Amino acid sequence: MESRRLKGNSPRYSGEVARQHKPDYWLLVIGSLLLVIGLIVVYSISPGLSASSHTSQSYFIVKQLIDVTLGIVTFGLASMIPIELWRRLAKPLAIVAVAGCLIVMVTPIDAIYQAHRWIRLGGFSFQVAELIKLAILIGVADFLAVKWKQARLADATTLKPLVFLLLGIGLFVAKLQSDLGSSGVMVAMIVLMAFVAGIPLKKAALICGIVVALGVIAISSSSYRRDRLTTFLHPQANCQTTGYQACQALIAVGSGGVLGLGLGYSVQAYGYTPEASNDSIFAIMAEQFGFIGTVLIIVVYGAFITRLKRIVEHTPDQFRRLLVIGVMAWLSTQMIINVGAMIGLLPLKGITLPLISQGGTSLIFLTAALGIVFQISRYTSYSVVEPKPSINEPNDTNYNLNGRGIRRPHNATLVTRPRT
Repeated sequence: MESRRLKGNSPRYSGEVARQHKPDYWLLVIGSLLLVIGLIVVYSISPGLSASSHTSQSYFIVKQLIDVTLGIVTFGLASMIPIELWRRLAKPLAIVAVAGCLIVMVTPIDAIYQAHRWIRLGGFSFQVAELIKLAILIGVADFLAVKWKQARLADATTLKPLVFLLLGIGLFVAKLQSDLGSSGVMVAMIVLMAFVAGIPLKKAALICGIVVALGVIAISSSSYRRDRLTTFLHPQANCQTTGYQACQALIAVGSGGVLGLGLGYSVQAYGYTPEASNDSIFAIMAEQFGFIGTVLIIVVYGAFITRLKRIVEHTPDQFRRLLVIGVMAWLSTQMIINVGAMIGLLPLKGITLPLISQGGTSLIFLTAALGIVFQISRYTSYSVVEPKPSINEPNDTNYNLNGRGIRRPHNATLVTRPRT
């Protein structure tokens, strides 16, 4: 395919020419694999889940099938929406996210989690934090891309909004919604996007200092979080009270051994490990698949993150690059927090394992974000240039600096390199 300048929605960046090509279908393959793993695990533990919750054996697998179907539809729709339209939706999404924060604060507190996290209407529930992640992804990417273009990343006009956003996350998500896990994912998205955009290291260190201070305040101001920290430091001392879930998760992980008990032979799913199909699903997988099986699942996540990194490296537009970076931070941080909590390396945070855990809101918004990345993967730059000698102008003058830091001459001829 010959390189050509695309009209309308095609990105340009410092002299690079983006060309349309086939999207990265490995995103579909790896994402579908994770969804299938989630369906298999939920199906295998449905008898235990139904026995402990006194529901039909088909309840949990049907719910998971519905969530996966909605996620696939969302992925498809998000991948068809032009990136520039997503960019124009940044402010409306931010407004809706703020409205959601206000609405969730006036809803009754959840009896199980003792937190304001969900908007519930009949049998429908909606977790506002997932909407906030999507709004942050698009809004911060747009904001940093504009500041990068203006060469004002080190200005106070860039840093102050980011600090206020971090403070808002600390207040509305970590404090009022008691969702420190989701707030950690949001902070990771903001910090990584800001770092990749090119914010100076001193300024980045200041932002990290604010994040650490907010974390200390969030933990020290809540007896619930202090108990979780104490449980994390001394899990076996509180196995019958605050450390029950952590201890049961470790029992599940240890019971799996090297090869696991086998699919459908989970004991912990029968009411012993709380949230077996949701927050604790990695512990259940460790029980069934063993050490080798869970390592392979982590390798699948690593392959997913590698594909996202590859798209970042070949995306010639700053806004799109930051979008992919944000999704990478979203997926990887959430996976690390969930896995770390289940094996005792991190305190419990009540956060899902991406694309595998049961949780409709989390699955739908994450697949929407991945749909955006799939759209971006259609417009990556694989072009190289060869200098054309000029009598009047030497080849070592009047150079542009492209997105990957390679200097190329103005009088270059575009040559296409096949996509691999």
